[in-house]
Amino acid sequence: MGRLRRSRVHNARRDVHRAARTRVRTRDLDQIQMLDLDPKRRAELEAQPLDFEKPGLAQHYCVECAKYYETDAALNSHWRSKVHKRRCKQLKEPAYTIEESERAAGLGRETRKPAVMEDVVVAVAT
Repeated sequence: MGRLRRSRVHNARRDVHRAARTRVRTRDLDQIQMLDLDPKRRAELEAQPLDFEKPGLAQHYCVECAKYYETDAALNSHWRSKVHKRRCKQLKEPAYTIEESERAAGLGRETRKPAVMEDVVVAVAT
């Protein structure tokens, strides 16, 4: 006699996958634009001291992608990759500001008067 029901293990795999996604989260684009691409900070990041906890002893770092690589060949290969080029293109666009996000949500200041109030004033005057 064969198996009577199918195995139900999808939920466990999904939860592990979600947990892994949050662990490898990198820096956001606005953080990289405002902090890391500053020439002084960039020089510090590219010439980091030896760190035995990081991949490649923290000697091979891509500032635009905020990632460490094991070898110089891996870093050079990454620079030629589509992922790196796409990230550089995203970094050329200006970052959103808080004021811009508030205006998009409808929380910005109104510069014109509402038209409804003008109609009421005209009706009262006549």
